[in-house]
Amino acid sequence: MCSLSLFHYSEYLVTAVNNPKSLSLDSFLLNHSLEYTVAAVSSWIEFTVENYFWPEMKQITWLSVTGLLMVVFGECLRKAAMFTAGSNFNHVVQNEKSETHTLVTSGVYAWFRHPSYVGWFYWSIGTQVMLCNPICGVAYALTVWRFFRDRTEEEEISLIHFFGEEYLEYKKKVPTGLPFIKGVKVEL
Repeated sequence: MCSLSLFHYSEYLVTAVNNPKSLSLDSFLLNHSLEYTVAAVSSWIEFTVENYFWPEMKQITWLSVTGLLMVVFGECLRKAAMFTAGSNFNHVVQNEKSETHTLVTSGVYAWFRHPSYVGWFYWSIGTQVMLCNPICGVAYALTVWRFFRDRTEEEEISLIHFFGEEYLEYKKKVPTGLPFIKGVKVEL
C-alpha cells in the first residue's frame, strides 16, 4: 500500500512542479483505466487468498526484497524521467506539438527513449514480486508489456511527426529500454 500511495501521490506532485498547466485530479492516475483498477484489486485478492491458505508462500524474504528493489528502481527512474522532461512530460500522448515542445535526449533519456515507461514497467511488476503474487506477477508482466508495446508505437508516431529526422536519429542510437520492444517500425 505504501508503494502504491507513494506512486500516485508523487505522480501528482511531480506534475504540479513540472507541468502545472496539465495538472488535474487525473494527474494522480487513480482513474487510469478500468483495467488498472481490476489489476490492483486482483493483486489484493490474490495476496489475501494465498496468505490465508499458504502463509509461508508470502514469507519469501529474498523475493520480497527483490520486488522492493524493482519498485524503488522503477519509481526513481519514472520520476527522473518526469523531472528531466519537465513541461514536455504529459500523462496523455500528445497528438499536436505545442510551441514549447522539445525533444529531450539528455539525462535518463540518453539511456532509454521511454524511461518513464521503463520505470512504470518495473515498478508494476515489482509490486507483484514484492507481494509474492505469482499469478498477478505473470499477468502484470504480460499485460504491462503489451500496453507499453502499443503505447510506445502510438507515441513514436507522434514524435516522428513532431521532430522528423531528429527523432529518427535519436531512435537509431537509444533503445526503448523495454524488453523486446523496439518501437514503431519506420520504412524509408
